Parts: sequence; structure tokens; C-alpha cells
Amino acid sequence: MWPSHYALDDRREGQMARRESVQSGPGSQALIVDLIRSAGTISRTELTEATGLTQPSISNIVRRLIEDGLVRETGRAAPRGGKPRTLLEINASAKYGIGVQLGFESITLVATDVRGGVVGRQLVDGAGSATPEQVTDRLVTLYRDFVAGVGLVAPSIAGVAVVAPGPIAQLGGVLLGPPTLVRWDDFPLQQALQESLDVPVVVDNDAAAAAVGEFWSRQVSRTESFACVYMGTGIGAGMVLGGALYRGSSSNAGELGHISIEVDGVPCHCGNRGCLERYAAPAAVMAAAEAVRDRLDGLGLGFAPETLSRDFDQLARAAVSGHEVALGLIRFSADRVAAATVTLANLLDLDRLVLAGPGMAVAGSLYARAIRERLEERFFARRAHPIVVELSANPRDAAAIGAASLVLQGTIAPGHGPALTR
Repeated sequence: MWPSHYALDDRREGQMARRESVQSGPGSQALIVDLIRSAGTISRTELTEATGLTQPSISNIVRRLIEDGLVRETGRAAPRGGKPRTLLEINASAKYGIGVQLGFESITLVATDVRGGVVGRQLVDGAGSATPEQVTDRLVTLYRDFVAGVGLVAPSIAGVAVVAPGPIAQLGGVLLGPPTLVRWDDFPLQQALQESLDVPVVVDNDAAAAAVGEFWSRQVSRTESFACVYMGTGIGAGMVLGGALYRGSSSNAGELGHISIEVDGVPCHCGNRGCLERYAAPAAVMAAAEAVRDRLDGLGLGFAPETLSRDFDQLARAAVSGHEVALGLIRFSADRVAAATVTLANLLDLDRLVLAGPGMAVAGSLYARAIRERLEERFFARRAHPIVVELSANPRDAAAIGAASLVLQGTIAPGHGPALTR
């Protein structure tokens, strides 16, 4: 999973030694950390060549990172004439991030190290119909018991990030009416948690977090235009450009599920019409399945809000196994997601796309195939370069892992992640 070779090059000519032309300053640390992260191991000389910073600037930044325990020296590169180069790598155990994926049916807690490796995981019942205040008190208890069980001490924890479906006011950490958490409209979750926890707290969008987690743990180069299509109860996307999450004006960029695929289509709760989610999200697929439920006997489908995730997984398993009706329903969804993804790819001229989220856990291969085929046929720049389409290695936990990555990025790569305050 972690290539040892110097991985700054990509398909486009001259990018291996592309100069960033940045000035030495606060943003330089984020750049240096990002280059070390994506390379796996790299020397100071290669950092100088890649950034355009002077050798003294590189030396000063690296020295601070080593003193802070974030980076360490790890052997020497094969000699190319002259003194062998000392290699640098991220110190995975320098800090830990805690990610919490908040959902109606389940809550997932994850602890990761700096390189995105999961060191602890817990799955518990979701928010359900409880009040936000009740769930917040429960989250505080869960967090304390979880970090104690994993064996983490407060100084090693960079912070905790709670992620949920949007829209979210990221500045202030307020949930703005997430569709599956109907009692949480305008609830100041960040403030409520911060009053009880002694580490920085961040509240963010689940799809955005998943994108950061996939970018971070896959060692994707900052030169790549990267996106993650995330399907949970809804469908969203996170985009990482130039090593940093693209947030938009209010940190609600990437609402792929609210791209209109039918101009005068079905009204959506967001105020738009014909939104992708109304045709392709798990709830829409199960609504279509209920209309032909007599042809789905034997799959054990409950057709109830509280069984939505389980029902969608059951339908997806049947589709993968070749059940004709189930396969048709999933393919209909996958084709619509693929059409919206072409729009995303054309807007951003993507290099790489990862599919994540609970909705991709079982039938992700069907969605990946539909998206690859549509991109190969209709992506505007397909003759210039292909788009790599991959499945997350851990689609169900991608948002929780990404949440932990958010706080770690904000700690060791300031400027690329959220500002962490207490």
C-alpha cells in the first residue's frame, strides 16, 4: 500500500521536477509535508528540486518537522555519485486523529495514525430519533471510552472530527438540516462537543472527509486533480486540488447528488428538481424496488426507513449474484451516477476518482464499471488522458477515516486542513 519509490512524477511531461515557486513561510510546511507523504520516502535534495525553495529553507523546515516528531530520517538512498542522500518519511505514530461518522442508523468511531492507518474502530447504534442533546452526551462518553480502549493519551491526539451528510456550516460546526437527521436542523454540534472535550473539535461533511482520507492514505500526488464520489444515504463528492480540499464559499462544494439529471424532474427537498439523488441514491432505488416487490421475494427486504441500509445491501448482493430484477435496479442507479460523474470530471479535468461510502460497499464494482465506460465514451478530455477509477479499500468507514485525516492534515500540514482551535 505504501510505495517506497519517489512518486512525484505522473503522466504529464516535466511534472516530476515541477517547481512550486513558493516562498518560505507557513504554507511551505504544508507543501513539504505533502511531498513527503505522497513520495513515501524522499531526500532533502529532491524536496529542493520539486519546490524551488532554497536548500537552507528546506533544511530549516525539515529540522522543525523532525524536532516536532512529525518527520524522521530513515536510512540512505542508493548513491548516485557523491555523498549518499538521507531519506525522510512521515512519522506515522507522531499524532493520532479521531473520526466520528454520525448517521441515523449507525455511528462509527475510528482512530488513525498520521499515514491513515486505522489503529482502532468501533461501530455503535446511530442517532435514530433521539434529540441532538442526547446524542451529543452519548458522543462524549463514546469518545472517552474509545480513546481509553485504544490506549491513546491526550497529548498524542490531534483532535476529533465529526462528519455527517450536508449541508453544514463548517465555520461554527452547525448542521443545517441533514436529510436523515431531521431533528438536527441548526444544531451547533461543534460548540456542544467542544464544551465537554479537551481536544480540538471539527464538524464537516462526510463526502469531503472521505476525499481527504482517500487522498491522504493512497499517497496521491498533489499534482493530481483528485475526487471521491461518496454514496451513503445521499450522493456527494469531495475534491482535492493542489493538495487541499476544495470547499467552495461555505464548505458545501461537491453536492453531486443535487446536480439535475432531469430538467423538470422530481422535486427535491433541496429546492431543485430532477436531482441525481432522487433517481440513484439508496432511498430512490429501494422505492423503485418496492414497486416491484413481488418480483423480489426471498431477499428479505423490509422496505422501511430504519432498514434502508440493510435493504440496499441485500439488493446489491442479489444484483452482484445475477438476480435479474435487482441487477436492473442497481444498473439504473449506476448509470445515473455515471452520467453525473462525467459532468464532475469535465468541470475539474480529473486525474483520479475513488468511489466510497456504504452504498459502494457491496455493488461498488457495478458502479465502477458504469463510470469507467461512461468516462471512456464521453469525458471531454479523454483523448488527452484517461481517468483512473478505483474503489475505496474501506468504503463503509471512508468518511470516519477521512474525518480523522482532516484533523491530522490540519495539524501537520497547516493551510491544507481545517484550522484547529479549542
